[in-house]
Amino acid sequence: MALFQRRPQTSNPVNYVTVGLNKVILLVGLGNPGKEYDQTRHNIGFDCLDAFVDAQSEMEPWMAKKDLKCLMSSGRLGETKVIAIKPTTFMNLSGEAVQEVVHFYKIQPDHIVAVHDELDIDFGQIRMRVGGSSAGHNGIKSVTQHIGENYGRVRIGIGPKKPARIKSEDFVLQKFSSDEQEQLKNLKQEVNAVLSEYVYGGELPNETRSFVV
Repeated sequence: MALFQRRPQTSNPVNYVTVGLNKVILLVGLGNPGKEYDQTRHNIGFDCLDAFVDAQSEMEPWMAKKDLKCLMSSGRLGETKVIAIKPTTFMNLSGEAVQEVVHFYKIQPDHIVAVHDELDIDFGQIRMRVGGSSAGHNGIKSVTQHIGENYGRVRIGIGPKKPARIKSEDFVLQKFSSDEQEQLKNLKQEVNAVLSEYVYGGELPNETRSFVV
């Protein structure tokens, strides 16, 4: 059997190649760069991916990849090479970094998972799915524009808005409440479990999980 197996032609311009039995997975945390956005609701994707990388001794420290428009960590977990990235563009341009990494490493769309906040889901829940709409999330909208919609999402609830009259764009840029901050450790542990199961199991379940105790 040939070492390189070329995949069927698709409408996506990326030329995908599988190297032997070695699978490459891309994990994308979504957020905004800059100290002023640290620990805000909109950056929970960054925070959870940080926690995942910290929990894996095989993952390398974050390194700036200017040509790929991201911070990157990588490592081999079992038989799988895992690449984790945090785009260094703003949220609405996240897809640029994802596309650059996908092209460079020849990663298949069904081996990509984005971790991001979701205003339409209540805090205390995590939902997983493959594909679907952006639900108004500018980071997901950008990623989909660049690589199509057939990638996985780990959607972390940050809603509902409080007070209800506050603008969505203002609410997501606030820091978590004191009660929510007490649950962030449980949240990150649950996301770590979801991503670990995906890396070792190969599939992202279509389900909802709770992390509030």
